[in-house]
Amino acid sequence: MIEDLDLLTGLATTRAIRRIAPDPIPDEDLSTIMWHATRAPSGTNRQPTRFVVLRDGDTATRAKAVLGEGFRAGGAAKITDAGYEQGSALDPDSPKGRQRAAMQYFVDHFEEIPVVVLPCLVRFRPAHTMEGASVYPACQNLLLAARALGYGGVMTGWHVSVEQELRAITRIPDDVEIMGTIPLGRPIGSHGPVRRLPLADVVYDGEWGDSADWAVDPEGTRFAGPPPGQRPSSSDR
Repeated sequence: MIEDLDLLTGLATTRAIRRIAPDPIPDEDLSTIMWHATRAPSGTNRQPTRFVVLRDGDTATRAKAVLGEGFRAGGAAKITDAGYEQGSALDPDSPKGRQRAAMQYFVDHFEEIPVVVLPCLVRFRPAHTMEGASVYPACQNLLLAARALGYGGVMTGWHVSVEQELRAITRIPDDVEIMGTIPLGRPIGSHGPVRRLPLADVVYDGEWGDSADWAVDPEGTRFAGPPPGQRPSSSDR
């Protein structure tokens, strides 16, 4: 069922969903999500994006099993790299502790996720640093459409460690690049206002580092701390 959700609210509340229920996504809803994904712009309107959608059946089951291995390896590395083995991450009630728990649930239950989408790029020139610009807008459209229908997902890249086996199972040609992995389904939990860095820390006026007085966060904005190794934001000072 389509949620009564205006576009700006959707943009401000579509969070990364990693705890996903195993309930299947009906054909009609999945078709609606994919149709809206294909409305995204691409360079010169070439529309080079293709989507391999893994649902059920032998091929999808084998592909999800391989991806599950890759995601558990990626999740283990993430827990170490992001400092999830110390400090507030050990408190299950802290934001970092909840994030760690969601990440662990995500990789432990990966094979149960009802839909996994592989957004792909059909190459029309040698690899280029900007080629994602013709694929990733479609991925964001996909996630926003899922949000509007009551589903959720997350853009990931943990297919990389098992890509060759994944290609063999799904028969994705060598001249087609797998640009990500998007698990989709009904959230266990909910969407809601996301925490981000303040505008003052990320928007510059004219020159790098020059503050933009006109860039003001709306009242009630919730802020997040910086990633590990990044200077504190104004919300933390």
